[in-house]
Amino acid sequence: MVLQSKIFRGDRVIWIVLMLLSLLSLLIVYSSTGALAYRQASGNTMYFLVRQVFFLGAGLGLMLVMVNFLSVKIYAILANLLVYVSIGLLIITVVMRFSGIVDGSGRTLDLGFISFQPSELAKISLIFFAAKVLGKYQNTREDLRKAFLIIIAHSAVVCGLIFITNFSTAGLLFATILVMMFVGRVPFRYLFLVVLIGVGIVAAIYFTADKFPDAPTRIHTVKGRIDRFINGDPNSEKGITQADYAKLAIYEGGILGKGPGRSDVSNYMAAAYNDFIFAIIVEEYGLITGIAVMFLYLIFFFRSVVIVRRATRTFPAFLVTGLTMVLVFQAMINIGVSAGVLPVTGQPLPWVSLGGTSLLFTSVAFGCVLSVSYQNQINREIQKPPVQVNMPDEDYDMSK
Repeated sequence: MVLQSKIFRGDRVIWIVLMLLSLLSLLIVYSSTGALAYRQASGNTMYFLVRQVFFLGAGLGLMLVMVNFLSVKIYAILANLLVYVSIGLLIITVVMRFSGIVDGSGRTLDLGFISFQPSELAKISLIFFAAKVLGKYQNTREDLRKAFLIIIAHSAVVCGLIFITNFSTAGLLFATILVMMFVGRVPFRYLFLVVLIGVGIVAAIYFTADKFPDAPTRIHTVKGRIDRFINGDPNSEKGITQADYAKLAIYEGGILGKGPGRSDVSNYMAAAYNDFIFAIIVEEYGLITGIAVMFLYLIFFFRSVVIVRRATRTFPAFLVTGLTMVLVFQAMINIGVSAGVLPVTGQPLPWVSLGGTSLLFTSVAFGCVLSVSYQNQINREIQKPPVQVNMPDEDYDMSK
């Protein structure tokens, strides 16, 4: 136990949540990637399990390094640099997409030795930056107004660039930044005005998309998703959509599930191991396990609230707020999409869905939260009053 406390520093409850999610991830990824293995790995069903083990292990190792060797101050130092690097990478990705250099959604940047989605780096970087600005400008109303203007300007650029290739991630990140500013005491009227502008932009996209057939495809994608959510997907009449398969998986799972590895629906779903992985969890392990998974994310949320309340400085408090909200929002979106209560988006279940470099970026978010937790523990130890030792009076005869 002493060795564990020296290595797995920080909030133990969060570590337990991560270990449980890791175990669930390995079980469900192995089960849900059977069809994918035959398409991409010559039928080697162990390929994606080994891949997931590698990235989960690398992510846990990265968290241990962050907690044990990196100071929370370094994230504030790197915040400005990271956000501008993210903007540069997002611009490169957009240019490559529209120049025809890359195919598909254009979300991934391939550097040869590694490929990743710049939006994942941008999420972390913008939260770092917003936490730093909010921590710096807290003294007066003018400070708060200045913080709002700085953050909203950078958020508009970052989220606008992400929006071109990934609407749901842009919306998720922007909502997280708004929550951070609300917690940071930015006047509510500023935030309300931003929300109204955002709703207006989405409404303008929806009602004008058909009038501009040559507009970027992402605009028509947004309109199409809203239409399908409001009016239903025409393909649903044939029962062939991903959302239909997800609902079927949840229905067949029932209360107790069909058992490990017995999912049938995952063989017909293109994103069973990613965007709709929660539906496969319920199909195999039942609604009870699905509810338990939701509780794990809620436990992480409440433990993070405790960490924020114990923080002695503003930057770590805002940092944990932002990273926690983006992870919890993402989990709730994935669950809501699988259950059919939210429009279909491309958000994986954090730390559970099949992933590569995205798991490493997720581990950075968890690692930052654990680092702040460990720093709080150190601060409490420093602030403890010294132990009072009752010494005998000089005139007291010890022989008596």
